[in-house]
Amino acid sequence: MSKFNKCIIPPYTPWQDTTPGGVVTSTGNAHEFKTGDWRAMKPVWHEDKCKHCLLCFPVCPDSSIMVSEKKMTGVDFDHCKGCGVCVEACPFGAFDFVPEGE
Repeated sequence: MSKFNKCIIPPYTPWQDTTPGGVVTSTGNAHEFKTGDWRAMKPVWHEDKCKHCLLCFPVCPDSSIMVSEKKMTGVDFDHCKGCGVCVEACPFGAFDFVPEGE
């Protein structure tokens, strides 16, 4: 464990055991927190319609567009908050935006 990861607070930690004021004591820890369960809507990616232009990639505020070898490979639903910006950015209609659970 590096010195940067030693202050990660596990889920369901009593408030008395957190840092005063909720101060973040380490950097680069956003990948440790799965925030996808906040989502009410979710993007559904249609690979057959995708042209791999990656216009969705830079607009995603959560870096949830997964890319490998310059092609989109999917959506990281552990971190996607369902803002729908990727859906609006896609000129090819490669995304649907549906309620969570569908």
